Amino acid sequence: MTDATEEIPEVDYVEGTGIPIRGNDIDTDQIIPARFMKVVTFDGLGEFAFFDLRFDDDDNPKDHPMNEERFEGANVMVVNNNFGCGSSREHAPQALMRWGIDAIIGEGFAEIFAGNCLALGIPTVTADHETINALQQWVDDNPGEEIEVDVAAETVRYGGNEISVSVDDAQRQALVEGIWDTTALMKANRNAIEETAAQLPYLDQTRSDLEADD
Repeated sequence: MTDATEEIPEVDYVEGTGIPIRGNDIDTDQIIPARFMKVVTFDGLGEFAFFDLRFDDDDNPKDHPMNEERFEGANVMVVNNNFGCGSSREHAPQALMRWGIDAIIGEGFAEIFAGNCLALGIPTVTADHETINALQQWVDDNPGEEIEVDVAAETVRYGGNEISVSVDDAQRQALVEGIWDTTALMKANRNAIEETAAQLPYLDQTRSDLEADD
């Protein structure tokens, strides 16, 4: 019996329109408030992304880019430094993905947040402060204009400009080679995993101990 195969898409290039989210140290509680995390699945989390920054206590919209019609349909988020800091909740990138975000360009990302994004196939690419500020201003001035994120080449193109960005080597390899979805990889290689597990002596001992307890 051969292993089942599951297609994992390569994420070497993302294009779309941008949305600027300004501010350093935006933590995961701002991205998805804790009260919205009491869910069985991640479905529907997108509507609660940045909820407390987007709405007041009476659910009236505040002044926030994600409430602006001109950024509707945007899928490339441009952020500042230490984005996604705070708790390690995977709900944060899940909420952004379900809002429609396919890639994030920023000055810097919290390590766990970047890892959680990678598990969803969302590139997190970085550039310096001046470069990001210029890109955010361009997005603000040109809503609906295309941004191209070339993960493989580590470049971003917009409005006739091309800038160099950095992509973590492990992230870049996983995205470009289509090996970022570890769950799918395990499912696709279930037989090989079971065969390897069967050869591990300490697992055999564990099974024997469990059977003896029964």
